[in-house]
Amino acid sequence: MQISHGFAAPGYEDVLDLFGSFLADDPLYSAQVAAYRNGIKVLDLAGGPEISADTLTGTYSCSKGVAAVVISLLVQDGLLDLDRTVAHYWPEFGVHGKERLLVRAALSHQAGLMGVEGGFALDEFTTPLAAARLAAAQPEWTPGSCFGYHALTIGILMEELCRRVAGDTLQNLYDRRIRKPSGVDFFLGLPEELEERYRDVLYDVDARQPWVDPLSLEGLNSNAPVSTIMELPNHRTIRAAGMSAAGGVGSAEGMARLYAATTTGVDGEPPLLTPGTIGVMTQEQVWGLDRSSGLDNAFAVVFMKPHPSRNFGSHRAFGHEGANAALGFADPAYGLGFGYVPRRAEDGRTPGKAHRLAAAVRQAASALS
Repeated sequence: MQISHGFAAPGYEDVLDLFGSFLADDPLYSAQVAAYRNGIKVLDLAGGPEISADTLTGTYSCSKGVAAVVISLLVQDGLLDLDRTVAHYWPEFGVHGKERLLVRAALSHQAGLMGVEGGFALDEFTTPLAAARLAAAQPEWTPGSCFGYHALTIGILMEELCRRVAGDTLQNLYDRRIRKPSGVDFFLGLPEELEERYRDVLYDVDARQPWVDPLSLEGLNSNAPVSTIMELPNHRTIRAAGMSAAGGVGSAEGMARLYAATTTGVDGEPPLLTPGTIGVMTQEQVWGLDRSSGLDNAFAVVFMKPHPSRNFGSHRAFGHEGANAALGFADPAYGLGFGYVPRRAEDGRTPGKAHRLAAAVRQAASALS
């Protein structure tokens, strides 16, 4: 299988060769990878069956990193203070021991709110109803005492905080302040007219991880028409609503451009975030054993941080991966914005092709310094 779309700036030929080797080794392999350095695109590749540079597909929890840029803007604007309690902005939240939980703790997976009695329906996640149910819930542990990945409910927390402090939805704020001004090919809410660009995420049936029960840690209602998280972006309901925890749709180039716009700026424009905001939002909050996965994990405020098991960048890097092994991040140490989106889901539990490509991009950038 050949590369269907290929651009690699001088000095990035090794990344092109590595991507080509993945295609040569596996006829089913299909993916996009892109990178910006200091605001300039240096890499944009696509190859494999039924994928092009124009293809949009699901990115799962990469959506959290995109949504975290919106939260970062609210912090930068002074509308949201990470050291205030969640209940300061959202009084109904302050019950069952949650009244002292700080925003920074809630947004680094320390709330203990994995779901609610009976779970959430698919069309409920981005609504105030979901937020009201979560606010009334009793946490699974003493808030702030430990952390566990809030796979879907952290999106509800982010979205309600946006409504409370900005008077608008996270999705609208993203569209108005980030996607449109910066020309980002990534969507939290895919417009109907762009559906023709969308391609379903492919995944092996044997690798599916079913929802456990109506009270599962993921918080999904047992009557929802999905049997695994891998089906989520393949439902128009999820793509259209743009749930900030797992409903983002985009391209690798879109993710790379987003993170470049955030940290270095693109097209000669200043970066969306100041160094001070980046420092506050990307400071590691938790590291160690994740109560949800039983694996090592590390989080800043929403953003994932690199650690030995997920070594996607320098200690200054921040971003998020997805259940299909998609990955988007910025690495200020190298001036990089990076995106990787496979069409067929890969094993996201172990470092794989995305990490190898990211390492090759960093090596190339370092050599060109």
